[in-house]
Amino acid sequence: MSGHFLLAPIPESSSDYLLPKDIKLAVLGAGRVGKSAMIVRFLTKRFIGDYEPNTGKLYSRLVYVEGDQVSLQIQDTPGGIQVQDSLLQAGDPLSKCVQWAEGFLLVYSITDYDSYLAIRPLHQHIRKVHPDSRAPIVIVGNKGDLLHARQVQTREGVQLANELGSLFLEVSTSENYEDVCDAFRHLCREVSKLHNLGSERRRASVVPRPRSPNMQDLKRRFKQALSSKAKAPSAPALG
Repeated sequence: MSGHFLLAPIPESSSDYLLPKDIKLAVLGAGRVGKSAMIVRFLTKRFIGDYEPNTGKLYSRLVYVEGDQVSLQIQDTPGGIQVQDSLLQAGDPLSKCVQWAEGFLLVYSITDYDSYLAIRPLHQHIRKVHPDSRAPIVIVGNKGDLLHARQVQTREGVQLANELGSLFLEVSTSENYEDVCDAFRHLCREVSKLHNLGSERRRASVVPRPRSPNMQDLKRRFKQALSSKAKAPSAPALG
């Protein structure tokens, strides 16, 4: 892993510890596409092939992005979440997750065409929840080592990503650690850029501006000036 991107454990006690900025990512996709395996592979370098269906686990680590320390939070999501008209409410689990996150990994399996078809509605839902957002989205075709069972061609993933304006990667979580890292690195860097842009805008907005004169304050100062002149002894005339 490059020197610009390092992982470290979250400190046990943060009472005297200045917590860094948060980078919040969500990993979305159909069931059995390898979402949990990708997250664990990225954070621990280990590959674990089988997971119990999860209910949405949150992973946290300290990372260095371009030399700055940030607190990375990655939300895993259950595979059973589907995008339907009924799920476009602000309070449903998918919308809550999408609202919380700042960057997104949309994962399908190259061995499951239905999981590929789920990517477009997920992408559209993110843009509905963040209509004016530039939240970065990476589309990942996972299980790239299972070529004998391929149902989704690489060109189909590239075409979809181009249509949606997103980065595309085809990876094998089990065989290539660096490719998995690249996806998360990209998201972290892009979210960090948005943070820096937002900080610059906030700094610009708090530049002190000349205040409009307060009429009550002006009247008070005018009265004080008149009062001090009345009390002051008259200056001697120059002969």
